[in-house]
Amino acid sequence: MMNRKEFIKSGFLAIGGFYFLNSGVLKAGQLQKSNIKGVDAPIIIVGSGYGGAVAALRLCQAGKKVVMLEMGMNWGKSGLPYSSLLKPEKSAAWLKTKTIAPFFNIFSIKPFTGVLDRLDFEHINIWVGRGVGGGSLVNGGMAVTPKKDYFKEVFPNLDTEKFYSVYFPKARQELKVNIVREEFLNECPYYKFNKVGEEEAHKAGFKTMRVPNVYDFSYMEKEYKNEVPRSALNNEVIYGNNYGKNSLDKTYLQKALETGNLEILDLHAVEDIKLNEDVSYTLNVRQINTLGKTVSEKTFRCRKLILAAGTMGTLQLLLKSNAVNNFPVNENIGKNWGNNGNFMTGRNWVRPLTGGTGVKQSTIPVGGVDNWDDPEHPFFAEIAPLPMGMDVATALYLQINKVDKKGSVSYSNGKLNLDWNESHTLKMKENVDFFIKKMNKANGGTRAHFLFKDGFGANICYHPLGGCVLGEATNEFGKVKNHHNLFVLDGSLIPGTIGVNPFVTIVAITEYCIENLIKQNEFA
Repeated sequence: MMNRKEFIKSGFLAIGGFYFLNSGVLKAGQLQKSNIKGVDAPIIIVGSGYGGAVAALRLCQAGKKVVMLEMGMNWGKSGLPYSSLLKPEKSAAWLKTKTIAPFFNIFSIKPFTGVLDRLDFEHINIWVGRGVGGGSLVNGGMAVTPKKDYFKEVFPNLDTEKFYSVYFPKARQELKVNIVREEFLNECPYYKFNKVGEEEAHKAGFKTMRVPNVYDFSYMEKEYKNEVPRSALNNEVIYGNNYGKNSLDKTYLQKALETGNLEILDLHAVEDIKLNEDVSYTLNVRQINTLGKTVSEKTFRCRKLILAAGTMGTLQLLLKSNAVNNFPVNENIGKNWGNNGNFMTGRNWVRPLTGGTGVKQSTIPVGGVDNWDDPEHPFFAEIAPLPMGMDVATALYLQINKVDKKGSVSYSNGKLNLDWNESHTLKMKENVDFFIKKMNKANGGTRAHFLFKDGFGANICYHPLGGCVLGEATNEFGKVKNHHNLFVLDGSLIPGTIGVNPFVTIVAITEYCIENLIKQNEFA
């Protein structure tokens, strides 16, 4: 593995506090005249989540030098452990004084650059991951491929057959997707919540499906036997998993680093972007410490820039840069945004006399209710765990619906604004009402009022998508319109909805885009 000095020497020439390309693509004189102390790099990727990790690997394998800027910590190098849901510590939240998980926030914490952040808007809260690996650090790992017909409906101009024969299989392989053994699932008491969920769904007339995951289930079986340290069976997930989970830092990013062509700079927050006269880009960056305090202000300059900061991060950079730097943005930037149909719901009084949904619960979901073929109420519902250290006789579901009415994102008064309200989730609410009524009628139970207002969690979003839609705000491969050297490769390419947990789709689309961008010599 190259150290920083070796990395820079291999592709850059250091002069007076700046780094200039040995190739001479960027002229030293131009940058020195600006009188700004900074760093030049051939390719910069902002963000280390799914899109950024895929792009980094494929560019590094093609022999390109890449610098990746990540605002969160590199937890793998920090030596700090992730914390559990029931004992939140440093990893629990991004610079907050109290935990911000969707439920059970009774814990006070000291501000630290933890892995979980929440963006609060008037009608919706959006949870995002912070750290090297992005959202892969904090999600439940559900590696679901979307319904083929719905993918074709969402992306009518893509080659659906090639995606399902090439890009989705490649994504699953690189992400190390696997499926739990049914024998283990049946014997493991930590999955009582799933067994109950499936049995009650069947009794109500719904179909269920086994959901693949990036968590290593062979490791989980050893956890259960106490042969290895516990993670999923120790209430770890939304604040990070110490073991078992194949997050991006253990898959795509690890392979990219092994090429020697990638340098990751963590705790580097990009504030805004400027377009230079020679169509290169200047990034204003704050290096922060673990308390969120600025320790250095830096300027990075690159010929090729990839924004992969996640849907909200990428839109923040594009729209803020337009507002403060007159950065060119296409009229479609910010349009076609959606919550991927996310709608949380639950049921109380679920089998209270026979052990409910279980005291001990694995944090890794393995099952879902598949009602996608219902023309009146199409949805997919994750049978979610609720590990609270006691049996609360509660069933929790993350329902994913179509997004019939898209929203939009704008920037004003120094912040992102989201055009999204209850009118955008009316059909989702109808689906939830249908689902819960049918489940309770068949099995007993009540709406989960103590978790949600009237049993409806319309304000919870884990999967923000859209705003920089493929083929609308970008060309067919993610190159941003009105720009020569700017690319977007993350969830903002998906127009607000994909029908399932979206990260496998984000990976597949990025594989498709970066393959074609490299073929077209966009990074030459």
